[in-house]
Amino acid sequence: MDVGPLVAAEAPAAAVEREAERLFTALMHVDCRPGTRWTLEHCREIAPLTWQINRLKERRNAIVLAHSYVDAEIVYGVADFKSDSYALALEARNSDAEVIVFAGVVFMAETAKILKPRATVLVPDIASGCSLADSLTAPELRALKAEHPGAAVVCYINSSAEVKAESDVCVTSGNALRILERLPERRILFVPDRIMAANLQRDLRARGSDKQIFSSAGTCLVHDQFTAAGIAEERARFPGLYVVSHPECAPEVTAASDFVGSTQAMMDHVRDTDAPYFMMLTECGLVSRLQAENAGKRFIGSCRLCPYMKLNSLAKIRDVLVDPAPDQVIEVDVEVARAAKVSIDRMFDLAA
Repeated sequence: MDVGPLVAAEAPAAAVEREAERLFTALMHVDCRPGTRWTLEHCREIAPLTWQINRLKERRNAIVLAHSYVDAEIVYGVADFKSDSYALALEARNSDAEVIVFAGVVFMAETAKILKPRATVLVPDIASGCSLADSLTAPELRALKAEHPGAAVVCYINSSAEVKAESDVCVTSGNALRILERLPERRILFVPDRIMAANLQRDLRARGSDKQIFSSAGTCLVHDQFTAAGIAEERARFPGLYVVSHPECAPEVTAASDFVGSTQAMMDHVRDTDAPYFMMLTECGLVSRLQAENAGKRFIGSCRLCPYMKLNSLAKIRDVLVDPAPDQVIEVDVEVARAAKVSIDRMFDLAA
């Protein structure tokens, strides 16, 4: 498709100013840099690029799916849908777009390709991996299955297409407990997150279940940085502090938190909760969304950056829409995709 003339053209000055004002309305409560909020002038700097990307999307019948962890200028500047892994997978499955740009990490783009094989699925940076997805290969999972014969094989969505293909069902942080309770098997091999497996084991025990969970050794490089001692220290500094954590955090951290939930559950809970301060034990992109959508609520500097999510940028999104490199076009082996889709579809069925 010919997109060259659009790329070469400059956005009209009036259009750039309207775009800057739109961006400022969305971003005015968000930190642009540490200690600095977005200003109209900052928005004017990126407005030509967001304007260009949004025109390119129209020309290519493309959508941008953005995970809540990517930078706010992507989420509010060019994303057609912004959410967590589960909701974005649904959007990919239900989309009529010819091109899907996944601003997140590679395993999410693979999931989109599995669910929408006829679409062209693009990633802005092929290096945007995931410490969890990269921690376990399909041969390693097959070896674990041999060690635990008869166990239900449950993979966290933060896993490769090949691992999903070796699993009985895929889960997200928001539906994992419900799905594990609904499985008939008493023994469960949960991969690749050993920390989430420990949290799920504790939650099952609390509900009176005798199910036993085995796991692999993977962890999230963002969420395994938080500590219970860090929570105690901040509670002493900020009276009335409300601590919200993700189930990828260590069990002692989730036990010391006021609320534990998935990315979307955290957003919903903070919106509906009053507290003088919030401590968000998750990736900083989610805090940016919370700032944007909950003006007046105060968040202490507790979040951590994901280096993989931060590889996404407006310039890379523009470039991949114009001329993607071969490795930015996501392809999944047909047989792997077929088997992986079974585990993903089962997730949708069991989570309903």
